[in-house]
Amino acid sequence: MALADRVIEWQLRHGRHDLPWQGTRDPYRVWLSEVMLQQTQVSTVLGYYARFLERFPDVTALASAHQDEVLAMWSGLGYYSRARNLHRCAQAVVADHGGRFPDSAQQLTRLPGIGRSTAAAIAAFCFGERVAILDGNVKRVIARVTGFAGDLSRAAAVEELWQLAQAALPTQGVEAYTQGLMDLGATVCHLRKPECGACPLAAECVAKASGEPQRWPVKTRKLRRSSRQHALLWLRHQDCHWLVQRPPTGVWGGLWSFPEWSDAQALADLLASWPGAGERLPVFQHSLTHFDWQLEPMLWTLPSRLSAARRRVLEAALPAGGRWFSDAEWPNLGLPAPIRRLLENPPAASAARSGQAVARAQ
Repeated sequence: MALADRVIEWQLRHGRHDLPWQGTRDPYRVWLSEVMLQQTQVSTVLGYYARFLERFPDVTALASAHQDEVLAMWSGLGYYSRARNLHRCAQAVVADHGGRFPDSAQQLTRLPGIGRSTAAAIAAFCFGERVAILDGNVKRVIARVTGFAGDLSRAAAVEELWQLAQAALPTQGVEAYTQGLMDLGATVCHLRKPECGACPLAAECVAKASGEPQRWPVKTRKLRRSSRQHALLWLRHQDCHWLVQRPPTGVWGGLWSFPEWSDAQALADLLASWPGAGERLPVFQHSLTHFDWQLEPMLWTLPSRLSAARRRVLEAALPAGGRWFSDAEWPNLGLPAPIRRLLENPPAASAARSGQAVARAQ
């Protein structure tokens, strides 16, 4: 039995069949699932996928939404450029294609934010195109089975693996074969502890025969992690919070967050003459792809009785791009997950009294 036939047979018997984006040829739903699953576990995506579809049931609804709405629904899923590209792509599909996704992988790659593998998944699952995908799971399966020696940190090697993947496609059953490779990578051919005994390709797998399957895929360029440290100001006045929209690109791009300072002392210097009461909240670390980010939040509550003129003077000293949001408004914003958690769980009055108060003035 050919390799592709074994993958298809395995998928029918042992593969995943109950995921909500399976069994549909709706390119909107397949596209959404592919984007959400990039660098994110299936278990995490399930809830987001259902909520996102409830709010934006089709590409037209997504295209007509405000970016803040999209980011709010994405909040906590991470890699927010995916959400911004999702929104841009939906607008392009509506504006340039009458609300219908192109039916070939080549045309799909011309849309904003749709890469080669995502385009191939949409084309294969929705339109039956005989085209290979090469997400992280599929790369791992193909590299191990073939013993592919190319360094996947290099573009030339990735292109060579694409050619291998395309050459291995069956003439029929592309959808089941593609799903089978994805399922094998996700449930059997794990990155660190592959379950080779459950793999239908074990008999011809070069990586298994070597006794060290974890050596594949080859990727010599390692990610160099760094660390950063900043102070955040959580500024409250009555039932409102001062939030700043971050630049459209970069970490938390386009999201609303607390204003940021280079360090806690710089923030303390600003607040030294401010009215109100301040409390240092516990420092927390937020890990991103390339660095670990240590954040020191300062909760500062302005007096309830504060003149509009005085408040404007204080606002002028804050980073540009900010405004007040009430307790009824901020839940609908696109917020980084750590900031949303803080807003959802403000320190209780008793906790504030026992916290590290840093100033109190009127």
